[in-house]
Amino acid sequence: MKRFYREVSVAPQADGWRVALDGRAIRTPLGAPQVVPTRALAEAMADEWRRQGETIDTAGFVLRDLADYAIDVVRGDRAAAIDGLLAFAQTDTLCYRADPEDALYRRQHEVWEPLVTALEAREGVRLERVSGVIHRPQPAPTLAALRARLEGADDFALSGVHAMASLAASLCVALAALHDDADAEALWNAANLEEDWQAELWGRDEEAAARRDQRRTRFLAASEFAALARRQEGAA
Repeated sequence: MKRFYREVSVAPQADGWRVALDGRAIRTPLGAPQVVPTRALAEAMADEWRRQGETIDTAGFVLRDLADYAIDVVRGDRAAAIDGLLAFAQTDTLCYRADPEDALYRRQHEVWEPLVTALEAREGVRLERVSGVIHRPQPAPTLAALRARLEGADDFALSGVHAMASLAASLCVALAALHDDADAEALWNAANLEEDWQAELWGRDEEAAARRDQRRTRFLAASEFAALARRQEGAA
């Protein structure tokens, strides 16, 4: 698609901020006003439009797509969105580990255990750890507490969490990324510990490495999206 606009602007609305192209405010794919909660996020989304060349590259609209997901999908059915996120808790990568005598287990315990125990402390829950691949359900009180935590998040936070949990195969990692002091790069590396371990043993495959880099870029963008959506006006 050829670029069809010249000017990109950001304007306040009664309930947030909108991006406009040549004065026309953008709508989501389902036709809803694309209103986001902070100016910081709106400006970052506007920059996605400004960076486009003569031909529009849809891959350059990561933040826009996350905003559309928040408005059209999460807001459309929050209960279903939260159910989907809780499924990641049931099969969280950080809870499924190698046999204790394996060297990989020691690496997993070193990197993953602090993240799991931090989530348990923050949320007042207990997560089951498993050695092997046989599924073990998480305790019902844990799932209830995590549901309450997610129900307290706004649509934009849930959109970011969904993207990060999908990429990391871990709700634990995604929730950790919501904190102001989160190290998104370290969290991404933690989520990819097993893949990186295999690469250390057997060497890196160029195609696999390229896919990992693409997923990393999307994970970091989702973390940025969540941060921008909660940033207080006037903050650095």
